[in-house]
Amino acid sequence: MKSDHDVFRRLAGPAGHDWVSKITALPNGLQMLERLQRLPRKLLIVLVVVIVLLGSQIPAQTRSGGSPISDLRKSFENPPDDCRIMMRWWWFGPSVTKEELERELELMRDAGIGGVEVQTTYPLKLDDATTGIHNYPFLSDEYLDSLRFAARRARELRLRFDLTLGSGWPYGGPSVPVAESAGMLRVTASPIADGEGSVALPAMEAGEKFLDAFLVRNVQDGIKTEGAQQLSDIRDGRLWLPRAEGSQAVLFFIASHTGQQVKRPAIGAEGFVVDHYDRQATENYLHTVGDRLMQAFGSNPPYAVFSDSLEVYRSDWTRNFLREFRGRRGYDLTPYLPELVGKESPLASEVRHDWGETLTELADENYLKPVREWANVHNTKFRSQNYGTPPVTLSSNALVDLPEGEGWNWKGFSAVRWAASANHLYARQVTSAETWTWLHSPAFRATPLDMKAAADTYFLEGSNQLIGHGWPYSSKSAGEPGWHFYAAAAFNERNPWWLVMPDVTRYLQRMSFLLRQGKPANDVALLLPTDDAWAQFTATLSGLPGESRTDALPLGASISVNQTIAAMLGGQAISQILDAGFNFDFIDAGAIEKVGIPYPILVLPGIERLPLSTYRKIELYTRSGGTIIATRKMPSLAPGLEQSKTDTPGVREISEQLFREPNARGHFLATDSELGRTLDQLMKPEVTFSPPAPGVGFVHRKLESADLYFLANTTNQTVHTQAAFRVATEAELWNAVSGETQNLGAVSPIALTLLPYQSCVLVLSRQKPGVKRRELRHNKPQTMPPPLDLTTDWSVTFLGSIPNRSVKMEKLHSWTDDENAKYYSGLSQYDKTVNVPADMLKPEMEVYLDFGPGTPVAMPTAPSEFRNEGTGSGTPRAQAWLDSPVREAAQVFVNGKAAGSVWLPPYELDVTEFLHAGENQFKILLGNLAVNGMAGGSLPDHRLLNDRYGVRFSDQDLEHLEPLPAGIVGKLHLVARASERGKN
Repeated sequence: MKSDHDVFRRLAGPAGHDWVSKITALPNGLQMLERLQRLPRKLLIVLVVVIVLLGSQIPAQTRSGGSPISDLRKSFENPPDDCRIMMRWWWFGPSVTKEELERELELMRDAGIGGVEVQTTYPLKLDDATTGIHNYPFLSDEYLDSLRFAARRARELRLRFDLTLGSGWPYGGPSVPVAESAGMLRVTASPIADGEGSVALPAMEAGEKFLDAFLVRNVQDGIKTEGAQQLSDIRDGRLWLPRAEGSQAVLFFIASHTGQQVKRPAIGAEGFVVDHYDRQATENYLHTVGDRLMQAFGSNPPYAVFSDSLEVYRSDWTRNFLREFRGRRGYDLTPYLPELVGKESPLASEVRHDWGETLTELADENYLKPVREWANVHNTKFRSQNYGTPPVTLSSNALVDLPEGEGWNWKGFSAVRWAASANHLYARQVTSAETWTWLHSPAFRATPLDMKAAADTYFLEGSNQLIGHGWPYSSKSAGEPGWHFYAAAAFNERNPWWLVMPDVTRYLQRMSFLLRQGKPANDVALLLPTDDAWAQFTATLSGLPGESRTDALPLGASISVNQTIAAMLGGQAISQILDAGFNFDFIDAGAIEKVGIPYPILVLPGIERLPLSTYRKIELYTRSGGTIIATRKMPSLAPGLEQSKTDTPGVREISEQLFREPNARGHFLATDSELGRTLDQLMKPEVTFSPPAPGVGFVHRKLESADLYFLANTTNQTVHTQAAFRVATEAELWNAVSGETQNLGAVSPIALTLLPYQSCVLVLSRQKPGVKRRELRHNKPQTMPPPLDLTTDWSVTFLGSIPNRSVKMEKLHSWTDDENAKYYSGLSQYDKTVNVPADMLKPEMEVYLDFGPGTPVAMPTAPSEFRNEGTGSGTPRAQAWLDSPVREAAQVFVNGKAAGSVWLPPYELDVTEFLHAGENQFKILLGNLAVNGMAGGSLPDHRLLNDRYGVRFSDQDLEHLEPLPAGIVGKLHLVARASERGKN
């Protein structure tokens, strides 16, 4: 039987659900809702009506951020500049000149790039006056002068300007003393020989502090901590032992430091990584480095300062940690230190949980908060990639102005969805993503189609601001293709396919704009097992044969919440949700405490530990009409050593009520594999594909008067399917590549054909579309003229430096087949005169220049075939697994007029309006890849550079360089088709 509170939610609809979430998040929200439930039914219904009326009076722009469809359509055609992609701009050395800085900024602007994030990094060349190379130290007056110039010129060009608040990553450098460097708990084991009465204390290094020692059992499969005996008899540099019985060992615990150095630093930026758990260390860094950097900006600060992904490896301790732990957890950690490294004991998981939770709190309070406070005082924003180590959580994203993610795995756990989910929960419209890292390695191998295919996956994960990784500044003396970052694609004008970069960025700009409109409309919240992740953390143990961090406890080896959660979740729950036609956000206990559960369905994927206060809010959520599904496990423990003793019975009682009692409101599934079917039974899917299309993802944005769906085919195969949406409405098809819109009418389901890596936007509305529906011509021609084969007799001119610049190509083929052009990277011009018959140009016909389809490329399936260094995933690097008939991009001119560009499926252009009967001049400008030229040269020699500055990087995948097909390699035809233009 439905409760009165369920009636409240059902009658009030989304407005009631929002109010329930907001009330639940208040300090006394539970009590308030309990009182609401006791109101007389008539009074409750009156309250529902008032809430709905109040909701209806909120201005449309305020409630959803949407706009009327007609206005949205105009903005879609010409989206605002703040939706342009940005580029991470690497300054190598730093050795830059104002002339080159200005030139590159202007190139970016003209290509549709909307801003930069400056990241100063390692040198690529030694100082050389003859080539104009001079590496000025990081933070030097000369460096700040260059920074000042670039920021000012960017503003003049209306480009956004962000700045990494340091050099390389993570934050650190020469100003960080060892005492303020990244901390670590050093644990060493000394096996005890029979009859041994003492052991030597471990040697202590600079900045280390001895904490304690314990006598433990040393068994074949590791340390057993039950019955660990604390030892304190230290004399003459040795620890004296009680009488040894059986196989034993001494564990020494030392407050130490990781010794990690800043990765990829510029000259003058070398040094220790700062302790992210120590507020004083953070503030000292900000005053020393941040304040100095801000001197370059004066009264015009950067739009945002940036913190790259948290990669403070092995950092799990800080000075004063024991004091902080006692104050936060209510007990002294010292007697329990062995639980952080030993094999499982009854207490280990809860002690480790408390250790992990304390680390998270310290990172939140002593790193994220002070950096944001500092940024805001300096009138800028704090943009941060909040994942990794230290172990920040999903809710940690609430502590920064602009959370950011990275990673292309849209059907798995990803940092982009992690950041986007937090932004959805905390009502932030823009989620940025570090985009194209490791894309189709090595540098200069990525194609425009690679860019789009990868970007679409970022959109599917929730991003709507792309920050390309990246743009390498390059000295004039560097030759072609210039400098590049060791582990990334390069997206500057040194790519011969640059001629279509404005088309690529325009597509990305349109999609970024659309995906900022309205509100996210995901139905499912996936509760992250944060407390279980903390309970898996383990410290590093050394000194015993075969004993290592990963041997001890793989899940918690990284001291990273998100990495541990990703391993615990696996991939099945996520794919089950998506394949069932739903979309989802992550949520965690911290977010539930603050904002409630603003989703109709909550999934608990194998969660064992849950704070009792959070579980009570979940229980109340179910009584308000929310649906809860638990898979694999029901929550059975309260987290933490002290809380588990008092709160575990309450957790188990709620699980009993939700999942086991008669008429229980919750749903328990033994495996994740049942999740998709159960979701389908509980709620009508957002979209149903028939036949199923697991490679097609979607994003739903709820506008004030319509629903916007972005759909993307992430595969290299054409998908034919019928898409049935939850509500049948008038539909419009929007093409973000061309900016065109088309009225489909009130049709359901919608027949979709998505070519490899093709995407589309559907705008569904109960209102009549503002664009008239096409009336298809009924006087279609009885017969069609045969296609004209244009595969032969082209004049090809290589526009770069090459012997025999002009050739006659009897049949189109890759120019790398010719020894003369094998290693040519650059532009080529194809010319041909084509005699077009009049019967091809009848009014009822359209004529296309058709380059043919792409050819799918088999994806590697064995991990040994993956080249994914640094990706942190067991998947191949992102790329479009499709060979184009145009390698890699072309601009087409017909009779002297620009007809369009070709760089993605369908590889064709409508050229009807440019043709006339008789002779027509076709000119095709084509750009290939820069790697062909690289393959014909020598690999970079960094021997002297490394001798001078040390090895700061290692170029990735250059051993795989080889000339790749280039030019028009497919069969080219001029094809007449029945016109569907009709009348608008």
